[in-house]
Amino acid sequence: MKRNGPPANGITNDGMEGHHGQEQLTFKFYRARQRWRNDVQKSKETGWKHTSLSGDEVKTMYGPTDLEKWDYMHKLGFPGQYPYTRGIHANMYRGKVWTMRQFAGFGTPEDTNERFKYLLEHGQTGLSTAFDLPTLMGRDADDPLSEGEVGVCGVAVSSLADMEILFDEIPLDQVSTSMTINSPAIMIFAYYLAVAEKQNAPFEKLRGTLQNDILKEYIAQKEYLFPPRPSVRIIADMIEWCTDNTPKWNPVSVSGYHIREAGSTAAQELAFTLADGFAYIEECLARGMDVDSFASRISHFFNAHIGFFEEIAKYRAARRIYARRMKERYGAKSPKSWTLRFHTQTAGCSLTAQQPENNIVRTALEALSAVLGGTQSLHTNSMDETLALPSEKAVKIALRTQQVIAYETGVINTIDPLGGSYYIEALTDKIEAEAEEYFEKIDALGGVIPAIEAGFFQREIADAAYCYQQELDRKEKLIVGVNEFIDEDEELEIPILRIPKEVELKQVERLRELRATRDQAKVDETLATLRIAAQEELNLMPPVLDCARAYVTVGEMCRLLEEVYGLYEETPVF
Repeated sequence: MKRNGPPANGITNDGMEGHHGQEQLTFKFYRARQRWRNDVQKSKETGWKHTSLSGDEVKTMYGPTDLEKWDYMHKLGFPGQYPYTRGIHANMYRGKVWTMRQFAGFGTPEDTNERFKYLLEHGQTGLSTAFDLPTLMGRDADDPLSEGEVGVCGVAVSSLADMEILFDEIPLDQVSTSMTINSPAIMIFAYYLAVAEKQNAPFEKLRGTLQNDILKEYIAQKEYLFPPRPSVRIIADMIEWCTDNTPKWNPVSVSGYHIREAGSTAAQELAFTLADGFAYIEECLARGMDVDSFASRISHFFNAHIGFFEEIAKYRAARRIYARRMKERYGAKSPKSWTLRFHTQTAGCSLTAQQPENNIVRTALEALSAVLGGTQSLHTNSMDETLALPSEKAVKIALRTQQVIAYETGVINTIDPLGGSYYIEALTDKIEAEAEEYFEKIDALGGVIPAIEAGFFQREIADAAYCYQQELDRKEKLIVGVNEFIDEDEELEIPILRIPKEVELKQVERLRELRATRDQAKVDETLATLRIAAQEELNLMPPVLDCARAYVTVGEMCRLLEEVYGLYEETPVF
């Protein structure tokens, strides 16, 4: 049987290095490449600026010379094996398709409970909870600062009573739940645990994820309450408590998504996200915790932007960097501690109010990049999210997008199908190198918190966002329907989901009834215990859980902790 010779990059069909390797790039190859370059120079050019979404130059073509001295086992290896570039599971989606989540949360807890049940009935395999702005900022529905925002951008949750309604008839020991909450994450988690107790669902069976990434709030999203240092300490409290009590729960989802939404490049998103996660790990290690006891329950959350190949390379580089750092710097011995597990959401900032149906196409391509990059779970945005909370029809289309990718395209049949591509491998190496440069800059500033206080992250993101906007203004980058291919006579026909004022009135009335009927002595007792724990730097999870059981509100707990820790005020960056 005739056997084909080794491919040009020195990789044989079994993925191992070929006998001849890259030294077989002969003079003949270089002469052929030069002839091709001469043809390129004679060819017509569009005049467009050929750069990545992050602004990096993209070559006309990539080939073997872009991967010189490139070691397959060092750079790639095999799926499910160190350094996990090709994926964290040996058989990836051939064993289990990614978890399909849709972000849901609006109006009253009753409204969102109905949406949860609708999504589960239509094939969603995990719940992802959005909270309204007052809840995100640790404010009760009847707080004067909450007026006009209750239930508008997510579900309103002020107490255990709201959480009981939110998950009514949803068995918490059978469903995986993600909750996007940060500053008051410890309170919201305590409410969830208290509901589980009422359902007789054992803590050790609870599966899900808290976002709970406060460092990215100072960097990008700005929904913070307390200063960085006590905030990080609270997160370490939660990691420590979850390690002993909820072994299947992810207490932190280190979130690059919002860093990217704020205008960062792909490399900045990667570097800043991983740096935040490493800061939490170092805080836990400083307490004397064994890294292998908790590292496997720290998950990550990335943005799937419209720069297709750049995103795929970003995810692959992330796994490689994480595995190396966990093994070599933090001394993790368990392979589970080396693996970077992540959720992905398609880019909200890539969606446009103009020609909103185009967002279906954008979301599909972004979702495909996340799948080709090896995500563990995925949320696809709805086409109308730039206008309002998504309608049921738009949500169903977004979910069907994932299902079409999973069950019709064939992309799940082979692992890392773009692995070995000259372009993808060169781009993965490039993003990895850029991220490492950022780690050095952050270390030079003294770590993540000093870098936040110095405005480093904020300034880097602002500069990147400004450069991208300039490219749009000069039409060096095009957005269909925005700065090119514009429909001057466009008529918007997308149905808008509006939250009526009655939602706020209903939530305020519920709180009024709660305060009138709960055991006030128990409220005062649990709050006093929480204050002592905060002042003496004890683990806050037990007293916060006791407060939750006593129906203490989010706002009451947050105001108490503000008295102990103070409120953070950001230094302006110019």
